[in-house]
Amino acid sequence: MEVSSDFRRRILGYGLLTAEILYRMPDHPKLLQSFLWQTEDMAPHFPELNKFLKFWEREIEGRIHAVRIAHQDLLEPVDYRYAKGEIQLH
Repeated sequence: MEVSSDFRRRILGYGLLTAEILYRMPDHPKLLQSFLWQTEDMAPHFPELNKFLKFWEREIEGRIHAVRIAHQDLLEPVDYRYAKGEIQLH
């Protein structure tokens, strides 16, 4: 039986990341705008978020003012336990 890649990522520590990116566009520099983004990422280094922010700086004209994040593990130690036996069904 093969374990799903989603479950494997959760065991490794990936959780739900919500990032609010506050930015300013060059044509309206006094207006602070907000972009909300969610993905699965691994705390505390957040490789997916860092990759996205590098993409933003390279491809989007809006200059980032601030980034606020919230992260929640999707699987915690109390959510699973190892079985100490085996049941066979014929």
